[in-house]
Amino acid sequence: MAILLKKGCHGKDVKTLQRLLHLYDDGIFGDLTEEAVKQYQREHSLVADGIVGEKTWAAMLSQSDSLIKSKRNIKEIIVHCTATPEGRPTTIKELTDWHKKRGFSTIGYHYVVMLDGSVSRGRDVNVSGAHCEGHNSFSIGVCYVGGCDKQMKAKDTRTPAQKYALLTLLKKLKVLYPNAKIRGHRDFAKKDCPSFDATSEYKNI
Repeated sequence: MAILLKKGCHGKDVKTLQRLLHLYDDGIFGDLTEEAVKQYQREHSLVADGIVGEKTWAAMLSQSDSLIKSKRNIKEIIVHCTATPEGRPTTIKELTDWHKKRGFSTIGYHYVVMLDGSVSRGRDVNVSGAHCEGHNSFSIGVCYVGGCDKQMKAKDTRTPAQKYALLTLLKKLKVLYPNAKIRGHRDFAKKDCPSFDATSEYKNI
């Protein structure tokens, strides 16, 4: 289900909402935030009740970063890592080249979270990914750069910016696909990817 926010709520989700509304992000859903939500709802032909539910989230997020909803029936959002050393940057082009060498038509992931927290688009969300055998046709593949220590052993190398960006991206995707389950690649393959237990960490989204 989408995150439901209303007057009296507080925390990181309220901060995200306030940034979308171009308000001071103190994380407190008070009178000013409620009025800003109502104004936004009126301007976008939504029920102006000041409550941020699925429809209001979807409208805000679609405008804020143009996330496109896949025409496919998405049942899972699967989290991966690039299995690269901690602190080593990479690019969409580099990942695409790696995947093409493996015989893929292009990059296998739909979204990639870079070291600085920026989110880059990969494969078209309307096209099945190439990231989790047996699950590609009904899933969205999300990957963060890193996942290994300097000796190439599995390690949760997410930077603070990556943790925030990944959490935010997953919340946005859950608005678009409220019935999809967030899982880690490790749940379906004999590998440590994404080097942390994504299913457990994101179970409350």
